[in-house]
Amino acid sequence: MRLTVLLSMAARVVVPKDYRYGTNRPWTPAAKRLNPPGKKRRKVFVEPIAPEDWPVLRGDRVEILTGKDKGKQGKVVQVFRHRNWVILEGLNTHYRYIGKTEDYRGTYIASEAPLLLRDIALVDPSDRKPTEIEWKYTEEGERVRVSLRTGRIIPKPVVERRDGIVPEQWKDGPKDTSPEDTLEKTYTPSLKTLEEEVMEKLGIQENRRHKRSYWY
Repeated sequence: MRLTVLLSMAARVVVPKDYRYGTNRPWTPAAKRLNPPGKKRRKVFVEPIAPEDWPVLRGDRVEILTGKDKGKQGKVVQVFRHRNWVILEGLNTHYRYIGKTEDYRGTYIASEAPLLLRDIALVDPSDRKPTEIEWKYTEEGERVRVSLRTGRIIPKPVVERRDGIVPEQWKDGPKDTSPEDTLEKTYTPSLKTLEEEVMEKLGIQENRRHKRSYWY
């Protein structure tokens, strides 16, 4: 298991029972500003989808089925599973001013608004048309997405990390530690202190013992 996965599990944020998820991370000031302590907000009912059954992944190409951008296709850049939301790159945008003051009108920016999962459809790469999918298993036991219209397998997208590395395409270099060396057991735990282990390894004999001390 990677260290980043362990750190993310250890730093998991505990949110209140009536917390309302949005596009901001729960630990950010923007999310805390929208969810102040003691504030009751209208409950949003979301159809629960298991993580392993989620049909759309980050990096997929989908088509918008409703709204002002109906018929347009785009790339999924963010997924919000607590609200069944996805954000497409450059689509379903709204414009606003930020940094507005008395002497300055602000900066006019565009930001993508989230879309519901039911308002988009995954695009079949064989004919570039939207389709519904179903999870199935191949003969090798791999779980894949299959188009219900064409019966073809829709592969999972290849997503780069922030540093530009694709984990599935990574090849170890001469300075990388091999998996065999990583799993090699090089330390045997014992009840001795570090000093006692070093003295034993160097062959140093020490017969003196600490005097007993009392704390009152």
